[in-house]
Amino acid sequence: MLPELEYPVRSLRGIGEAREALLQEVGISTVADLLLFLPYRYVDRTCQTGIAGLRVDQEATAVGRVASMGVISGRRKRFVMAVEDGSGYLDCVWFTGYTYFWQAFSKGDLVAVGGRVARFGQKLQMVHPEVEVLSRGEDEARLHTGRIVPLYTTSARMKAERLSSRGLRRLIYGALEAVSGDIVDPLPPSVRTRCGLLPLASAIRTIHFPDSHEEAEAACRRLAFDELLFLQLRLGGLQRAREGQPGRPLRACGPLAETLVTHLPFQLTGAQRRALGEIRRDLSRPVAMHRLLQGDVGSGKTLVALLAMLAAVEGGAQAALMAPTEILAEQHAGVLRELLAPLDLPVYLLTGRLRQVERREVLKALACGDARIVVGTHALLREDVVFEDLGMAVVDEQHRFGVLQRAALREKGEGVHLLVMTATPIPRSLALTLYGDLDVTVLDELPPGRGPLVTGWRLAADRHRAFSFLREEVVKGRQAYIVYPLIEESGERDMKAVTRAFVDLQQGPLRGLRLGLLHGRLPADEKAAVMSGFRAGQIDALVSTTLIEVGMDVPDATVMLVEHAERFGLSQLHQLRGRVGRGAHASYCVLIADPAGGLTPEAHARLDTMARTRDGFEIAEMDLQIRGPGQIFGTRQAGFPEFRFAHLGRDGDLVVLARRAAKGLLDADPKLMHFEHRGLARRAEAVDLGGMRIAEAG
Repeated sequence: MLPELEYPVRSLRGIGEAREALLQEVGISTVADLLLFLPYRYVDRTCQTGIAGLRVDQEATAVGRVASMGVISGRRKRFVMAVEDGSGYLDCVWFTGYTYFWQAFSKGDLVAVGGRVARFGQKLQMVHPEVEVLSRGEDEARLHTGRIVPLYTTSARMKAERLSSRGLRRLIYGALEAVSGDIVDPLPPSVRTRCGLLPLASAIRTIHFPDSHEEAEAACRRLAFDELLFLQLRLGGLQRAREGQPGRPLRACGPLAETLVTHLPFQLTGAQRRALGEIRRDLSRPVAMHRLLQGDVGSGKTLVALLAMLAAVEGGAQAALMAPTEILAEQHAGVLRELLAPLDLPVYLLTGRLRQVERREVLKALACGDARIVVGTHALLREDVVFEDLGMAVVDEQHRFGVLQRAALREKGEGVHLLVMTATPIPRSLALTLYGDLDVTVLDELPPGRGPLVTGWRLAADRHRAFSFLREEVVKGRQAYIVYPLIEESGERDMKAVTRAFVDLQQGPLRGLRLGLLHGRLPADEKAAVMSGFRAGQIDALVSTTLIEVGMDVPDATVMLVEHAERFGLSQLHQLRGRVGRGAHASYCVLIADPAGGLTPEAHARLDTMARTRDGFEIAEMDLQIRGPGQIFGTRQAGFPEFRFAHLGRDGDLVVLARRAAKGLLDADPKLMHFEHRGLARRAEAVDLGGMRIAEAG
């Protein structure tokens, strides 16, 4: 955000080799890093009053002269400096640093002291207060007292070397004095005025040294806006670039699609028909489609994607579906084969665990065009995967891939139409950032004929009742999932792992039932065998980690029991719940919370939300508020924008404002070539959209 200040922090006065090494421990290597190192909170020491008016348990600042000082022995040795202002006395107490304080202060010094007021016996005192000596000229720049004071994150070694928040305040103040005039504001004044934003240099100074909390919020708003604007400019540039890319017009609805729909044992929902209409309009145009298909669990996205893929096949091209895990890819291949059986259209599968002979056969079929439809993992992105004529690419669970990964799949052909799917409901502010270069279609309707789904949560003490209920469902011919957060035992008290739980359940409450064990460390063939057995009804209850979070579709599974549910985020719990309620039978999601595991008020609110609503978008909005965007999908993945200043749960309005501003700038200057836009172009190009870092998930 400050490319003109990307030079070593050591170039600043007062920072030598030793301090430079200390600053690097908290990620500060350049002057820009130092100025953009945000306080983690502020302390209000604007309340300045006479010592006699100080109130216990409040942050305050007092000004007086040093009346006495000395080291007092006792149970805890301490340095005490008494300050008086004519109205009373205040003891300033430190339990370390005696030599330093003897050197720092002298009797008669005029000082400002700031901190939390306490009472010790009959005396007022501040323990480890901030102190500034005013009689030596420092009253011209009060940094630590009498104002809103910033606090910064520091390492243990920094504190040991006396580079705490106080030291950082001095360094940042000195840096601002030295380089403020060099800060270049990339935002055109017209945009800044229209959006009601501070100038950049003012925002950076104010974020560190505000005169009020409102000023600090205004400064943070400017920095967050810039961050969001640069991302929107980058995404908007990508979108405009691909709008100019040619794409082959595809037939909206041919005989293959009509035959498939005719053989379906159900009717398409209104939402599916509406989504197909939007997709087919895109496919009929001579430009490549770039569309997000977003729908809650069980809304029928796979069928919509398949009908879109058939348009490519009927146009003489190939279609590929990429999934993030082998299990999900294999399940997609199975579902597509079943749906396409009346069409006698084969579906090929390409994953990392294929034997070399099988892999060579698939690669050959893709290269010569015999394979019209292929399902795979990120193995599809490898250089030796060559398509004869790829016309349609579908990316499932898009949040597990990055922008560059879906671009890499599109580059396997000319003018490839792209459809990305996600079963994770996404709040609007997050969709505009994560998928800002895509058009959006939402499936907001579930297929008819689904049984009711009841969610409730219980304390660990009622676990035996939950397992008794699970056994009753199995006796009726149903199946169940039992999910644990860990694979192996950890040092956390009472955190049972899935491997230990599997044995305990076999020998205890579920003795006699057919249990299966599934987790990410099992060999691929064992995982496939367990999943096949569960789908075939040969396993009554599947004991698993969150590996089954997406993609599992077993209509006879009616119970989802989640252990240590207090450890999961809302969106992840919602995804797990989506594995049941997929058939005509009534289904149940039972969340077991262990108070010993950390049943905080926040966790309590999450569990109550799960019991109250099945609306995935309401759940996603709350999850965004609670946990922030980086964790809403359960894990930080490649391609997710990392924000330093913006918070999508708080700054939804700012996302819309930044998107609108980016559109206006790109409308006026599509490539940001005008002189006043070059700074914006440089910063937009520096936005990291994520690389090819994803591995097959376990």
